[in-house]
Amino acid sequence: MSDSPLTFTRRTALRAGLAAGAALAVAAPTSAATPGPRSPLLRTTGKTVAIFGGGMAGLSAAHELIERGYDVTVYEPAHLGGKARSLGVPGTAGPGRQDLPGEHGFRFFPGCYRNVPDTMSRIPFPGNPNGVLDNLVRVEGTVAGFENTAPIFLPVELGGVTQLTPQVIQNSIIGALRFIPDLPAHELAFFAKQMTMWFTSSTERRFGQWEYVTWEQIMRAEGKSPAYRKYLVNALTRITVAAKPQTSSARTIGTIGEALVLAGTGLVPEFSGGVDRILNRPTNAAWIDPWVAYLRSLGVRFVIGQGASALRLAGGRIESATVSGTGGTTTVTADHYICAMPVDRVVDLLSPAILDADPRLAGMRDLVTDWMVGIQYFLRRPTHMPEGHIAALGSPWALTALRQAPMWVGDFAATYGDGSVVECLSVDISDWDTPGLRYGRTAKECGAEEIATEVWAQLKTWLNTGTDWLRDEDIHSWHLDPGITWSADGIHNATPLLVNTVGSYDNRPEAHCAIPNLYFGGDHIRSHIDLATMEGANESGRAAANAVLDSADDPGSRATRFPLVDLPVFAGAKAVDADRFRAGLPHLLDL
Repeated sequence: MSDSPLTFTRRTALRAGLAAGAALAVAAPTSAATPGPRSPLLRTTGKTVAIFGGGMAGLSAAHELIERGYDVTVYEPAHLGGKARSLGVPGTAGPGRQDLPGEHGFRFFPGCYRNVPDTMSRIPFPGNPNGVLDNLVRVEGTVAGFENTAPIFLPVELGGVTQLTPQVIQNSIIGALRFIPDLPAHELAFFAKQMTMWFTSSTERRFGQWEYVTWEQIMRAEGKSPAYRKYLVNALTRITVAAKPQTSSARTIGTIGEALVLAGTGLVPEFSGGVDRILNRPTNAAWIDPWVAYLRSLGVRFVIGQGASALRLAGGRIESATVSGTGGTTTVTADHYICAMPVDRVVDLLSPAILDADPRLAGMRDLVTDWMVGIQYFLRRPTHMPEGHIAALGSPWALTALRQAPMWVGDFAATYGDGSVVECLSVDISDWDTPGLRYGRTAKECGAEEIATEVWAQLKTWLNTGTDWLRDEDIHSWHLDPGITWSADGIHNATPLLVNTVGSYDNRPEAHCAIPNLYFGGDHIRSHIDLATMEGANESGRAAANAVLDSADDPGSRATRFPLVDLPVFAGAKAVDADRFRAGLPHLLDL
């Protein structure tokens, strides 16, 4: 008889112990001053590094290594910045103006991010004492929209929290979510209790139990009201991390949920800057271009239009790499090789010889990716919505949005387009597999025009009750992420992101592997935030750089990997839970 997903016996605890023990290495912070442990494997003492991938992970690794005197070349097949980049919409600029600003999707920088802000503070920007970091602006509120119901403007931070205890956390969650319509009070209280259970769960239980159940299971969605299932379990999960609560690891969702709640209290010094921040101009102008320019000034070389297509293993180490793209195919040799590519491209490099050298890498083939892609609407009239993020809670395509023009420096109409566009409403589509309202089809079953029409229709249904915020006649044009393409065999997405399905932590690699001069970076690498985010990718680049330093026997300092906060106030409850978990007993609140 198999174990129920939420019933843990002594046998289950023993089986899960390996996962919990392996996870503790990631949970512990890495010192910036002390080199990591030496590997008994072959050493690689040279200092030339080839980085394949110029997204967040690749740029972060390049940053840490060039500052420590390494010879770094980054190979990027498409665009530096990866999914974090912005891009102009070609052909839309009028005289003296820039192209309208398009992007993969709007991004925000929660106060729980620590690695990304540290990197930003080390990138010079004219007039900014703290470099690119000073281009972040604080968001004070968000618009919550419901189907055919008047939208609500809410503060993003938890008000009135003066101390952090399990009871205060529980009460604060209840107070913050009272606005949800048709939600029974006892179910809201139950949700808050389950979140408190997460806050007081031990590391052993998080990695040994919660990793192996879904968020829907830990929140006991079965039998609850439609509002509980639609908003608390599904909508809050999808708009935050583009993850399906029916398949996502409860540990991953709980980790980011805890961090956001703590950031929202304003009481955690490490989570400074507010729960929600955005850039004050397009991402490339505010961050990526200054970053690339700074790295170039330090000596990093960028080869654009070329990506790794094969790795050659000889004598127990990587001897060379084949790169292909514009300009044909060439061979690259270096002392160290970092694969900072999306996981769906990394697996193509895992030859039988590489998997024989480190069989653990085969787990990457079982990781799952999903879609979260953006569309921008350029408007001739301001929407007059409050400044901040917009969440269409319960919308079929899990839409979130951001009014960008009011929070950007300068006059939008005078800077971009033909002068008639005054507003950019940037929208993220987080669910591509649920039928929409207008056509009754999923986003993956629609063409570009249909996607634009369907998204606009859902936004109007969720935001226009009692308002005239969104008017058809105000649309000047729209721009869908060019990574979405169509061919004879259907729709394609060039930029999927990892989703943390149940048990997927076991299949995710560390930055280093058994091959002493091969390393990995990207949102699929194990990290503290443990989610497909800029923060996780940035930390993975730091981890890859540290692995290079370890392999080279470098005596210098290591890049700091900033952990999430583990508050002492919960230590006693976690210690009790650790004992219960080892004894095969459930959490005290898991009733």
